[in-house]
Formats: sequence, C-alpha cells, structure tokens
Amino acid sequence: MTERLYYKDSYIKEFEARVIRCEACGDVFHVVLDRTAFFPEGGGQPADVGTLGDARVLDAHERCGEVVHYVDRPLEVGSSVIGKLDFDRRFRLMQNHGGEHILSGVVNRRFGLHNVGFHMGSVDITVDYDGFLDRETLREIELEANKLVCQNLAVKCWYPMPDELEKLDYRSKKALEGDIRIVEIENCDRCACCAPHLARTGEIGIIKLLDSYKYKGGVRVHLHCGLDALDDYNRKFDAVRTIANAMSVSQNEIVEAYLKLDSDFAACRAEASVLRSELLAVKVAAIEPTDADLCLVESGLSGDELRKFALAAAEKCKGVCTAFSGEDGSYNYVIVSRSVPLRAYSRELNAALNGRGGGTDEMLQGRVNCSEAAIKEFFASGKRN
Repeated sequence: MTERLYYKDSYIKEFEARVIRCEACGDVFHVVLDRTAFFPEGGGQPADVGTLGDARVLDAHERCGEVVHYVDRPLEVGSSVIGKLDFDRRFRLMQNHGGEHILSGVVNRRFGLHNVGFHMGSVDITVDYDGFLDRETLREIELEANKLVCQNLAVKCWYPMPDELEKLDYRSKKALEGDIRIVEIENCDRCACCAPHLARTGEIGIIKLLDSYKYKGGVRVHLHCGLDALDDYNRKFDAVRTIANAMSVSQNEIVEAYLKLDSDFAACRAEASVLRSELLAVKVAAIEPTDADLCLVESGLSGDELRKFALAAAEKCKGVCTAFSGEDGSYNYVIVSRSVPLRAYSRELNAALNGRGGGTDEMLQGRVNCSEAAIKEFFASGKRN
C-alpha cells in the first residue's frame, strides 16, 4: 500500500520516497513508491504531474491500493528519490474542485438536484446536474457560491468511523464501499470525495460560470475557478479591448456597435445580392445562342448563384451547358441540358477533369480538381461538339 501524503497535507510540494517497483510499459515506466504526494486521477480530478529525481511524472493512477506513477525514464528499485509536484497546477486543480463542491452544494440545497457528472478538462470544468436550471437561476447560484467563498469557510476532510458515517448526510454520485473520505465545507456542503482540497474557501478566489445548456434531461454547466478564472478573464478582456479599438468605441459600447455593424452588413449583403443577380442576368443576356455546348467559367459564385446561372444560360444552347466557379485547382460545376442525357456526359467530364458529382439526366452538380486551363482544353478538344 502506498502512503498517501496528500491526505495528510494537500500543500506538500516536495517529498522524499523509496522506489518499490519500476516496470517498463511501452514508452513509459510504471513506478511505485513507498509514499507519494502525487494524487492519482480520481473523482473527476486529473492526476498530478511533476518530477521524481530526473524523471518526469506524466500521469498517475491507483491500482490495487498502490499509486502507479507514469514516468519517462526508469528509476532504480530501492533508491531514494525526491519528488516535486507542479504545485501551481495542483493549486489550480484544488481551486476548481473546491469551487465545484460549493456550486454543487448550493444547487443541491436549493433545488434538490444532484451532480451526476464532473470533468476537469484542459479547457474548463463541466458539471452535469439531473435537472434543468436556466441561466438566470444559474447567475443567482453563482452569486451565492461566491459569497460563500468570501466567507473563507473551513474545509474539513476526514474518514468517519462506520457508526459516524451512518449518521452523516452527504452527497455521492454512486454507492461506495470501504473507507469513505468526506469533504465538508461548513454550512455549505458535505460530499464523498477522494481528491486533495484547500483548507479554506477563500483560497478559491472566484467561481465563474461560463456557459450552460440542456444535457441528458438536465443541464451541463461550464466553469472556471480561481487563477484559471483570472486567466480566462484576461483572455476575454484582451479580446474585448482589441475589438473595441478596431471599432473605435469604448469597451462598454462594443455590443451596441456590433449590433449596428451587423445591421449595416445585412443591408449591404441584401443590396449586394440584388446587384449580383442583376450582373448575372446581364452576363446571361450577353451569351450568344448556340446549337453547340456551352462552357462557362465565372469566379466567386455561391452554390445557389451557380445553379441559377447555369439554368438561365442553358436556355441559350441546344446542347449541354456546363458552368464552373471556384479557384484554380478546385471548381464547383452545374451541368444542365434539355436534350442530352447527362449521366454519361458527367462520367466523361469527371474522368477527364478529376471530378465527381451526381444528380439527374437533366441537371448534375459536382466538383472537379483541375486548373481552368484544363477545363478549357477539355471543351476546346471538340469532344462535346
């Protein structure tokens, strides 16, 4: 059994231990120590990382009562090593985990909902509750949770005796067996949890909800706490400042400025659409009627515009009208004919121009991967005339 130093003191940054076992496993080595301050992944919290001597600790997992450290090089069995945690990361994890306990405690106490899913990812934290909470309600919960942080409440972690445990009312996502560790935040929450925690809620700093949406009949909430919340705020502050400077408005005016810009853009887009339709009509009118096939290449057409252009141009020819739009190397096409079955035609075109597409004998749509020169060469060869 590995002695768990993180349960005695969650603030340990460095420790000395003896190597009990070291086994190669692929590109990493599995190391077991007689004692460790590295928390193995569990309870929704990722494992600690850091170093054991010169070896980097990449991950840690619990296995049969032992903490197995995943390291990048072998360690001599029987030797003593100095373990050093990436404590900034550990501290941030404890801030986030403590914030989740407070948030889930408030949700459970006020609404009777349970935390049924918890994940501390590289981007943010997600918590799933078994009932829906709208954003206005979550904003109220966020405020209450932060007031509890400000009260700097004590966080108590312990293993109750069986008779004591029977009398305790505590949260747990699943039925538990064996020794059960309880984490209690006075006047706030009591929960079964195996992870290291801060001593007082004031160290959490802030709990900030980022997003929420319906999920499996309940709600999934995204959040940051503590220093991670500060980093997130700074990223968003920099983004807002950049946008405000680009729009020549104050940061408090960017929403109104954006709405006006979006309205102006919508009007410009509608006007541009009318003008583009008129321009395509002029281009179609300029096409000389022919009994042969037509090959037309136009730049910058959307899928809908290309289709309308091809249909209108097809009225000017008795053969096959093929319209292309794109950039050199990749073109969308629409093929229209009132007289020639198009499936065989498209097979010929796709084979020659490295394309693919589908549709009916009256109209086909697809894409070719070739140059404009190759398109013109194909039609100039006379194969379709």
